Amino acid sequence: MFPDLTRDDVFRIETARLWLRWPRAADVAAFARLASDVDVAGLATCLPQPFGAPEADDFVIGARRTNTQGRGLVLGLAPRNDPAALVGLVGVQTRGESADLVLGYWLGRPYWGAGLMQEAIEAVLDMAFVLTDAGQIETPVRAGNVAARKVLLRCGFPVPEPTQADALALIDRAAWLGARAGAAGRIALPLAAAQL
Repeated sequence: MFPDLTRDDVFRIETARLWLRWPRAADVAAFARLASDVDVAGLATCLPQPFGAPEADDFVIGARRTNTQGRGLVLGLAPRNDPAALVGLVGVQTRGESADLVLGYWLGRPYWGAGLMQEAIEAVLDMAFVLTDAGQIETPVRAGNVAARKVLLRCGFPVPEPTQADALALIDRAAWLGARAGAAGRIALPLAAAQL
């Protein structure tokens, strides 16, 4: 599904404040520390619980395999001024035989509230809709995750009203491209893709 240019670990997306790059073995300690936070792990739908170094190592290996096989693109979030650091993850992956994608993401607690996740999600959705044939992208939303609802709404997802149950937010290609074209005036191919 994903083109060859994303299947090499030199691929990255640059945003105003972030590098979105393949996760690597050097990220495991930071990944385990940040993702084992009770609030992070409890709100993220893509992290197994409990989460420690062995789970972080398995996740990084699995993410790299997914990226290499072109079944998805899972990227570590690193500040542009410290590209070796890891502050969170964002990714889109295929589900079964469908051409549609599932979005997963989490951000370490010290980085909450600065708009980094919105920046990362928008960049990944731009990339996914430009480089793949996905008709829609969905993401699960935990019932109590008010911050995720706000981020997804700012990213253009029509998010179901808060309930006691987990929900599913979904955005299709036409809605995303229309919203992005109206907001930014254009859809830009990710910088890494344009450079390769």
